[in-house]
Amino acid sequence: MTEEPLLQVRDLKVHFKLGKRGLFGEPSFVHAVDGVSFDVAPGTTFGIVGESGSGKTTSALAVMRLVEATGGSVMLGGTDVLQLQGEALRMARRRMQIIFQDPYSSLNPRVRAGAIVREPLELLDVGSPAEWDERVAELFRLVGLRPEQRALFPHQFSGGQRQRIGIARALATNPEVIVCDEPVSALDVAIQAQILNLLRRLQSELGLTYLFISHDLGVVQHMCDEIAVMYLGQIVERADRISLFRQPLHPYTWALLSAVPSAAPSAKGGQNRVRLQGDPPSPIDLPPGCRFAGRCPFAEDRCRQSDPPLRAIRPGHLVACHLVSDDGKAPHMEAIEA
Repeated sequence: MTEEPLLQVRDLKVHFKLGKRGLFGEPSFVHAVDGVSFDVAPGTTFGIVGESGSGKTTSALAVMRLVEATGGSVMLGGTDVLQLQGEALRMARRRMQIIFQDPYSSLNPRVRAGAIVREPLELLDVGSPAEWDERVAELFRLVGLRPEQRALFPHQFSGGQRQRIGIARALATNPEVIVCDEPVSALDVAIQAQILNLLRRLQSELGLTYLFISHDLGVVQHMCDEIAVMYLGQIVERADRISLFRQPLHPYTWALLSAVPSAAPSAKGGQNRVRLQGDPPSPIDLPPGCRFAGRCPFAEDRCRQSDPPLRAIRPGHLVACHLVSDDGKAPHMEAIEA
């Protein structure tokens, strides 16, 4: 990246402590996020994808300080958000906001829509009370709602309209970074397209920076400039959108793409499909070596013995796999050619 990153995440860890094993046993931990690092440039969208339990949402919540990180740093414009406390943290929340996954449960059903959008302005002391109503009306227009709809309650809106309220609320404080936590997964397909196009338009008009969480590769391909693929708490591949979809290097990424014909047009009829067997290992009792080795159709002994580092194969394209050569030859490519 030529431009200085707006958001820099380094070695982020989130470990949830469980009870002790027996009366005198050591406590065990769920390794939800285990050493995640990435940069997000201003005005771009950085996507994190992976199946359920991969740690992508927990990573986003830790960046937002909505779950407590165990270690690492989150630098927002030179400030380590993880070190802030009290009033300093409250002021930093002006700079980063979140759009939640479920537009039905993320809005207070007893509060009118206008008050929901105005709440961040009040809580974070943005502007004066005389400016709040004007700002809320402006936000409603920005997201495609009528100003008079401010008087309605959430149950009087459709799912797509409720998510527009959530977007307006996230925009209220003029944040530098907006975390989008699967913002369209609870919506119908036709409505998904409307919300995604709205997010792209707002990004273009307002210069927004997004951290975009999703399990839908089609959505990620439409929205993101750079993408990280997570598996069991770690990033296994990171690249720009074109490189990732055109030439995935990690077998897990290839398996994800090959399962979605629209995202991988070359996989006609499933002939290139990588079929994974079994389930991911427990995030409590992690096996030695690569965490994907137990499901990888190409795994070798070394994969089960040592954890592969995340290394750059070419500028901007990183992968954590012993079987990818330094010149970018991936194991599934060799299997297809054979």
